[in-house]
Amino acid sequence: MKKIETQGITYIEPLEGSTDWYWGTDYTSGDLYEAEELFKQGHPIHQNRLVFVHYPDGKTIQPLIAEDGQYFGRPICCDSRICILMVDFPNGKIKILQFDDALKRKLSLTELSLSAVEDCYNLMLKTSPLMLTRHSNNKFQILWPEKVEFDVENTESFDFRIGEDLYFSAWYEDPEYREEAILRTMDKGKITDRIPGSITVMPDGQMWIIGCRPHWKLVTDSSLNGNDTF
Repeated sequence: MKKIETQGITYIEPLEGSTDWYWGTDYTSGDLYEAEELFKQGHPIHQNRLVFVHYPDGKTIQPLIAEDGQYFGRPICCDSRICILMVDFPNGKIKILQFDDALKRKLSLTELSLSAVEDCYNLMLKTSPLMLTRHSNNKFQILWPEKVEFDVENTESFDFRIGEDLYFSAWYEDPEYREEAILRTMDKGKITDRIPGSITVMPDGQMWIIGCRPHWKLVTDSSLNGNDTF
């Protein structure tokens, strides 16, 4: 049994886009949006800590230490580089930082004004390519590196982008519970397809749709066995 020293952080989860990194934080002031609310109300923000644990050796790295008023969002891995979202509330800045795959070298990526967003609710890094997105009140936004905005259904959530296609997940109770993957265009968010099933992003970045119904044709390629469908 390995003992992993994380200085009090007791929960880690797979880093999206990576097969060998896990991450954890202590949420000392809640999530990013809750920390913003505390700041707006004049309360001090106790900055959170962000740790990464490498599998299988269990090596723990804390690549950045936040200063007073700074807070980390959810990290992600894109193109074999670990990307960290940090908001500096006193200075009104959103920072996206990038590290090499060993977390040894910092590559400053971009800095945005905090005034560019209504608030930090569901402010997240997504792929691919790397994007800063926000989803609130039935409205989806890409804030960087492009600017995109359109309305979505009230149970939709954004998963990932492939080229000019945006993939969302949605759930319904009509009356039975079901889920769909919704494919929208990049420019105006027009729905071009609905696929029954649940989207799952695997640790290495693969996108799976779980539980799809006969919306797909059977693949008869000899390299696949009889249980493989698409």
